[in-house]
This record gives sequence, structure tokens and C-alpha cells, in this order.
Amino acid sequence: MTRRTFAAALGAAAGLRAWQNPAVRLGVEMGSISSAKFTPFQYLDYLAKIGLQVAQFNASTLGVELARPDEEIIRKVRDHAAKLGISTPIVSGSCICPSSSAFNAKLGTAEEQIGYTLRLAKLMGATAARAVIGGFKERPAIETHVQNLARVLKSMRSQIRDSGVRIAMENHGGDFQARELKALIEDVGHDVVGVCLDSGNPLWMMEDPHLTLELLGPYALGSHVRDTAVWRVPEGVAVRWVNMGDGNVDIDGWLRKFRAMKPELAVTFENIVSGQPRIIRTFDPATFADYPKMPAGDLARFLALAEKGKPTPPAPPVEGKSRSQQQLEDLEVCVRYTRKLLG
Repeated sequence: MTRRTFAAALGAAAGLRAWQNPAVRLGVEMGSISSAKFTPFQYLDYLAKIGLQVAQFNASTLGVELARPDEEIIRKVRDHAAKLGISTPIVSGSCICPSSSAFNAKLGTAEEQIGYTLRLAKLMGATAARAVIGGFKERPAIETHVQNLARVLKSMRSQIRDSGVRIAMENHGGDFQARELKALIEDVGHDVVGVCLDSGNPLWMMEDPHLTLELLGPYALGSHVRDTAVWRVPEGVAVRWVNMGDGNVDIDGWLRKFRAMKPELAVTFENIVSGQPRIIRTFDPATFADYPKMPAGDLARFLALAEKGKPTPPAPPVEGKSRSQQQLEDLEVCVRYTRKLLG
């Protein structure tokens, strides 16, 4: 082998490695730093300042109406993002299940709202549109809501496929467990629906986030990432969202597995640091009335996390520091932690 062919082979190998494991891209969902009251342009400038490459908007944070978006505003925001080297691969919509308590019929039918969100995503250059089914109020009739949502999505298969934008259902706090969302995707088809994968919400659903990743990771189209502390209390289990590295769910391992599974996707923070923990009454039989099909093994994995945890109360507020300052500081702590972890 000549020096020239050897150098070419090295270059090709380096290119292959870069393609197989691209550099990690970090971003943040705009709503999780809402106290800063940024305009879309200020938000993008802030992301560029701290070195993030991905932004996640919805109609409200763009300052437009979902049904009648101002294309001039969207073009200006999109162009500003491009100038800063920031992409918008996923936009956020809202509840698209017509039977859900969270559904806002004033915005139109579920089909109309999905159509509006697809259009917004295309205008922003996104390839996925995040949506939810609801919250805890939906749990008693979750199977009915899933059937209704599946009917809507199936009726729009052609329109969704033709748009080039897939629907990314979030495993939202209060609605889906991972097995339920996986079943919906396989019923409707991964060519039109996938997952906006949230690492913090599973704990609200008595689920180990690593189990959620195992089941839903292959269908991920985007992410909402944060760490969680979980521990035993007399009533059952306490769950509190915390900064990256402050929890006990092995967020390091979760991120590494997510990156190995979906190296092309950004790690997008939804940086919600909660105050008082959510208490899940695992000793009360009534708690499980809304989870009749939850496998015992899944519950055991959740309880094992709680057994290893320790109380993690919120830090007292710092005198003179605004909520906005604290949100931005928390985000920047998480960015530094994740950069060091993933390189």
C-alpha cells in the first residue's frame, strides 16, 4: 500500500466513524426556560451563546396562531436560526386526542389540529411534530383514548406521510406507560408516528426510565431529557425532577444508551427542576386501579430504584435570585454536565 492509499484509507475510516457516531448535538425546549420571557430571536441568541445547536418551538413561543401562522414571522425565525447554525428538527404541538380532557376543541377537530401542526413543522423545516394524549385525568379510560387517537391517526395516514413530518407522541407525565405507547405506534405504523422520548416522565408513571428507553427508544424522533431523584417514603415513593447528575436513575447510562441507539438525534433538555416531590402511594391499592395491565416486573424495577434512593429536597431559594436566573443557571449546569459526560 502506498502512502497515498494508506492516507486515503485512514480518511475513509475516520469519515465512517464520524458518520456512525456523529458529534452530540444539544438543545432545549423553549417552554422549560419560559421565565426568561425570551422572544424567539432572544431564545436563539441565548442558545448560540451557550453553544447549543437545537431549538424546539411551538406556535405560542413562535408568537403565531396555530391555525393561521404568520409565515413572515416564521421565515424570519427560521432564517435567524440558520444563521446561528441552529436547527429545529421537531416542533411542539398539544393534545390531539379528541376524547381527552386536555383537548381544546376551540382550535378545531383533531384532524384539523394535526394538519395545522404539520404545516407549522414544514414551515420551520422540522421533520417531526411532538404531541400528547393528555395527563392523569385520562388514566381511568386510557384504552378508550388510545383507540380514539389511533382512529384519528389512521384516518390521516396519507396526509401525514405526504407531509414528510411524523407525529412524535410524548410519553407524557400522567398518560402513557411505555408499553401502551409502543402498542399505539405498532398499530398505527412507525412511518407516521413515533416518540418524543422523555426521560423524566416515566417516574411519574411508576416506570424505570431505562425500561422506557428499551421499549420506546427504537421509535424516538426527538427527546426531552432531565434527571430524576426517587426514594422511599412512608406513603410509598417520592419522585422529584433534578439537574443532570443529581438523581439516582443512572442518567449517565440512560444518555449513553440513547446515543448508541439514536446517534443522529439531539439531546434536548426539558429542564424542569421540581420543588416538592410527587408522592406515589404504592401501598394504596387504589393507586393501581388505573394501571390494571402493568406487569409486576415493571413495577419491581421502579421500586428497586426507590430503594436505592435517598431524600433529595429542593434547595432553598437564593435571596435576590429570580426564577428566570435560576432556570437559566440550572440549564447551564445540565449543559456542562452532559458535555463532559458525552464529550
